[in-house]
Amino acid sequence: MRCELGASPDCKVHRWQLELNLLRLLINQCGLTEECKWGSPCYTYNGKNVLMLSALKHYCCVSFFKGSLLQDQKKLLEKPGPNSQAARLFKFIDVTQIEEIATDIKSYIFEAIEVEKAGLTVEFKKEPLEIPVELQNKFEEDPAFENAFYSLTPGRQRGYLIHFNQAKQSKTRINRIEKHHENIMQGIGLNDKYSSKKQ
Repeated sequence: MRCELGASPDCKVHRWQLELNLLRLLINQCGLTEECKWGSPCYTYNGKNVLMLSALKHYCCVSFFKGSLLQDQKKLLEKPGPNSQAARLFKFIDVTQIEEIATDIKSYIFEAIEVEKAGLTVEFKKEPLEIPVELQNKFEEDPAFENAFYSLTPGRQRGYLIHFNQAKQSKTRINRIEKHHENIMQGIGLNDKYSSKKQ
């Protein structure tokens, strides 16, 4: 379990049991293989991840790994976050929502399977991210820290920049930079500790 509340009475799964059971029923009618990955149901086609079923605090969802390649003609899918390039998801807060678009959900799943059959891949855009002023100031104060930051892999640099830039207030950005200072000096990425827990 990646959540410390997993398998406990406080787990978010219990809040969405009816919704999750209905979604699982629909998904299992589409010919995918049900597996457990990252502590959640993951559905695959010929060993390739197609979608996941998840329970979050404010909603449950069906998320497509290559959702950006789906046509989404009915505009039912959402991005998990502003920087998401591949994943798209259905969000639900009650059974009625699911029942109203059950046919559409299955249609999207079948389309996602066709995407996988065709071997399509998402082309990720590596747009340069802005270096926040607070980080630039830190670089000027501490050249060793600047060197350590730019010694990180591009993906790790990007992860930190997204995290720092998401903070709206300068004080918060400074706090985040200070919080991760030691990890950056050690060449550790923002998500490295989480990744190590999964192994």
